[in-house]
Amino acid sequence: MESKTPLSPHIQIYRWHISSLVSICHRITGIINIIVITLICLWASLLILGESNYQLINSFLNSFIGKFIILGITWSFSFQVLSEIRHLIMDLGYGFEIKTTKITGLITIFGSLILTVVFYLIGKNFF
Repeated sequence: MESKTPLSPHIQIYRWHISSLVSICHRITGIINIIVITLICLWASLLILGESNYQLINSFLNSFIGKFIILGITWSFSFQVLSEIRHLIMDLGYGFEIKTTKITGLITIFGSLILTVVFYLIGKNFF
């Protein structure tokens, strides 16, 4: 006779936590950042092939969609840095209490958004 209950927790019964969200976003932004760093290196290497190739990518990045992508990349790097700091602190043996993990997770999420806005304002010479 087969049991209807799952052998391990799965998405239908598992309750999401801030730590889960930060962990998944950390992995996703890590992959995105590797791809972005590779693309930045390719973009810079286009200078070897001539300025016209470089200008093509540069003009795309100056478009509305390009600027939106740059904002997303800025958020991705900001999130990754704050999440890595959080992981470093946890690797040192601190911050494993439930309340602390919630607080540091929220700091990571909102801090990355704040850093993105700050970098945007610096880029627009508001500071």
